[in-house]
Order: sequence, then C-alpha cells, then structure tokens
Amino acid sequence: MKYKPADNIQDLQYFGEFGGVNPSISDSSTYTFLSAKTMFDTFEGNAEGCYLYSRHSSPSNLYLGEALAAMEGTETANVAASGMGAITSTLLQLCKAGDHIVSSRTIYGGTYAFLKNFAPKFNVQTTFVDITKPELVEAAITKNTKVLYCESVSNPLLEVADIEGLSIIAKNHGLTLVVDNTFSPLSLSPKKLGADIVIHSLTKFINGSSDTVGGVTCGTQEFINAQRNVNDGAGMLLGPTMDSLRSASVLKNLRTLHIRMKQHSSNALYLAEKFEADGFRTVYPGLKSHPGHKLYKKMMNEDYGFGGILTLDVGSLDKANELMELMQEKNLGYLAVSLGFYKTLFSAPGTSTSSEIPEEEQREMGLSDGLIRFSIGLDNDIERTYQRMKECMVKTGLLEAELV
Repeated sequence: MKYKPADNIQDLQYFGEFGGVNPSISDSSTYTFLSAKTMFDTFEGNAEGCYLYSRHSSPSNLYLGEALAAMEGTETANVAASGMGAITSTLLQLCKAGDHIVSSRTIYGGTYAFLKNFAPKFNVQTTFVDITKPELVEAAITKNTKVLYCESVSNPLLEVADIEGLSIIAKNHGLTLVVDNTFSPLSLSPKKLGADIVIHSLTKFINGSSDTVGGVTCGTQEFINAQRNVNDGAGMLLGPTMDSLRSASVLKNLRTLHIRMKQHSSNALYLAEKFEADGFRTVYPGLKSHPGHKLYKKMMNEDYGFGGILTLDVGSLDKANELMELMQEKNLGYLAVSLGFYKTLFSAPGTSTSSEIPEEEQREMGLSDGLIRFSIGLDNDIERTYQRMKECMVKTGLLEAELV
C-alpha cells in the first residue's frame, strides 16, 4: 500500500470543549491544579494530561504537534515559535560542549550561521560537506560527532539528500540523523526513509498563508520529553514557545496542505519544463536533467509531486533584480523571501536568504549571483502565468521577442 501521509492527518478528529469541530484554543499562560501534589508531580514530569505553564506545553500546541507527528510518522512532536527555534533547540539538546556535527554545506543561511558562528560559543563544532557524496560524509565523521544534519531538498540549490543512504551511515556511527523537510512536506517522508528527527519551518508550505512564523521537531516521545524537561530541556529553557492562537491557525491550514502541495508541484513542474525548453539553466527535482531526479522519484510519495521550488540562473544579479522587479510590477508575484505562499515569491538568495554564507563559499557550492529562487504559487491558469513571465523575460533582454 502506498504511503499517504495526508491520510494520517485526516484520520485525526478533534472536538472542542463545547462540541466544536475545531478544538478550543487554550488562551492561558498558566494552569490551575486541584492539589499541590499534582503540581509537584507535573513539574517532575509524572502527571500525564496536566499542564503547568504554556512555555512547557499547552493544549493547542499539543493538538498541532499530534497532527504534525501523524504527518511525519513519528511518535510525537514539539512545536516552536519559529523554524530556527525548532532547529537550534533540537541541536543544542543533542549536543554538549566538545561535540561535533556533520552538516550539508547547502542549507538555509540562518542554520548555516547558527552552526558556523553561534554553536562554537558552546564549543560545538561543525564540518560542512557535500551531502550528495557519501564518501565525504564518512570522512568528516570523528569520534566526537553526534549529529548528521541535512535538508531533504537543500535551500537554495535544491540538492536532494539520499536519506536512506545517510541513515545507514548515521546508524553505523551511532549518530542522530536530523532532516529539515521544509521544502518537501508530504512529498518526502524522512522518518520512513530512516531519519531520526524531522524538522519543519511551519512558516512556509505547512501554514501556507505567510502570516505566521513557526517550527516543529518531530521525533520519539523520549526525545521530545527531554526537550521539554524543566531542568535541562532546550525546548523548555531556551523558550521558543509557539503562541496558542498561532497553533490553532496553523492546524486549520494544515488540513488543506495535501491539496495545496499538489497544485504547487504541478505548477512548478510546468514552469520548470517551459523555462528549460527556453534555454534557461533551470533547476527543479522534477526535471530529468536534475542530478537527484531519480533519487527523489525513488523516495517520493508520488501523489504530491516534486515540490513548489525551482531556480533559474539569469547570469547576473542586475538581471535577476531587473526581472524580479518587473514581475512584481506585473502582479506575477512578490519580490520577497520565504516560500509556500499562494502567490509566487522570488528572491536572489545570494543576497538574501543565503547572505550569511561568505561569498567565497557561495561560489564553491555553486550559488551564483544571477540565481533566482522561485516559490511557485497556486495559480489557476499556469499557462497564462508562463506567457506573462516570458513577456517580462523579453523586456529584460533574457529572451528574444520572436520566442514569445
């Protein structure tokens, strides 16, 4: 039977305290106890079903966490106030002073900056490698390595991680494999492929309306309990708490994720094939020219396609900026960072979401000045969108007029 993660979400039914089809929002920062002993037991982690303080957990956050764990196929999940809140609290829970991380070199700029510049303050070091070359991953592992970290589809170069292969390496060396699956919710299921912990920025596709910042860590009950521990849990003590109102909002949007991802993926594949045929250097996992196409196809839950992100290289930053500004003027989308919105978003990652990575390292990994990252929207008539984008490309001198 094909794995359909959206079904796991839809099988969950919640009832509000007054019989509502949506669970009631727990608009409280603290919770009362009927006895002092129950309060003590709750602080010790021995009172199932009791709440002590919303920084630790709240009913709204637990509802959302349960749904996300169902989607990723993990025992449970812990939501956070941002994707970076989920990433940093997870890695600091897994590592102590003197430990080492092996990470993909092509990751979100904020994650790179945390690992490169901030984690060393705690004497946690990171080696960045080409995650698509297992021999380099193996060579980077030391006796102090505790974590192998990657993105299922990397930001912004769209490299595809061999999660099954990385899982074998991690298990052979006693490492925890942490996979950020932000770019490919539903399309890929890292836990099913061998990942130990799956992270998302809920801000992106999962929420889908660019009005909420959030994150989640999906893992075992033991690990999530450790994150929430009042004495040494990174999720508890660092305080990346998601607001209950936001949790409720994300939970409602999560229910349409399967529909949205199909449309994002369908539109992105259409545009990628057209742009490639026009002669643009186009990167999209759904293209047969993509080095990771066969690997992605082998791993994917095919109903949801290859995701909604593609890149075009237009040669220079000036041309990229000119094209993006014109497309925004023509109402084809927004010149903005982030992704997963109903409208197309585009940005030059070298000067935005990956700007934390030094220019020399950007060049080494193949991140050029003229690269544009597109988060393709939910356009109803994608052929119309393509024709209007081509008009912008002609006006900026990127295509000959007779091609339109």
